[in-house]
Amino acid sequence: MPALLRPALTAFGVACLLSAATLASSGTAFAQAKQAAPAPQAAPAQAAPALKQVALTDKQLDGVLAAQKDMDAITEKLPENTAPDAKVIAQLDGVAKKHGFASYDDYNNVVDNISLVLGGFDPATKKYVGTEAVIKAQIAQVEADKKMPAKDKKEALDELNEALKTPAPTVENKGNVDLVGKYYDKLVAALGDDQN
Repeated sequence: MPALLRPALTAFGVACLLSAATLASSGTAFAQAKQAAPAPQAAPAQAAPALKQVALTDKQLDGVLAAQKDMDAITEKLPENTAPDAKVIAQLDGVAKKHGFASYDDYNNVVDNISLVLGGFDPATKKYVGTEAVIKAQIAQVEADKKMPAKDKKEALDELNEALKTPAPTVENKGNVDLVGKYYDKLVAALGDDQN
């Protein structure tokens, strides 16, 4: 999905995305980084608006999963780092409404809430451990990777350590953790491709 369509949640999201790209050459570490924060998109240098946290519902998660293929079909055609025009926004709004959302903005807010929670799941155990623990595990994996080029390793570690300094917001709606956990595999499969 082009970067300007959805602002990043925090520097954590950006760092995880950058780390995922850097970790591409490290196999297992890449797979874990890719799953750590599947949906947030890198934003331009402007400040990201604060996330409006909501209590998620089964209906919303089903809607996101059902809408993802249609959303991807629209957004994959857009050039990177290009703001969508009114026609594209209208198409995205149409898809969002078709799947039970008030608007594309409403859909994005739900995806951002899902991403906030997913960022705290350990991909190996599929248990919620918090974003700090996930980042620390990624750091340990990168440090242990003997095949990763030194330059890539340094960049990945710098980005992950920076992410530790700028933690993601605390999940305000604790029920979201259990609900996202229930849909974990489907959400990672549907939203995980957004990171590339």
